[in-house]
Amino acid sequence: MTPELKQTSEQIISTELIIKKAVEVICGKWRLIIIHLLREKTLRYGEIKRGVPGISEKVLVHELKQLVELGMVDKQSFGEVPPRVEYSLNEKGRTVLPVIDLLREVGQAFI
Repeated sequence: MTPELKQTSEQIISTELIIKKAVEVICGKWRLIIIHLLREKTLRYGEIKRGVPGISEKVLVHELKQLVELGMVDKQSFGEVPPRVEYSLNEKGRTVLPVIDLLREVGQAFI
């Protein structure tokens, strides 16, 4: 393999890995909807639940946990009774907003 071909091959693999990671981050039936809800303001769990009709408790808990672990959403717990937890979209999470806007445009074109 020539050095030029090897470099091109490495660039393709690198691009492929980057795209796979992006898909991993935004995949899921509910993830982009949750991110979209958080784009304007910090929300409590119940507010998110009401904003995503049809999502089960188990799935919402899982998706929020994943978004926090991916570093896209910040979770703040308050030492109150009853417990109060708030979720907010951070700068890393905001990088997905243009993708959501583009997907919305594409969806509108097909409705």
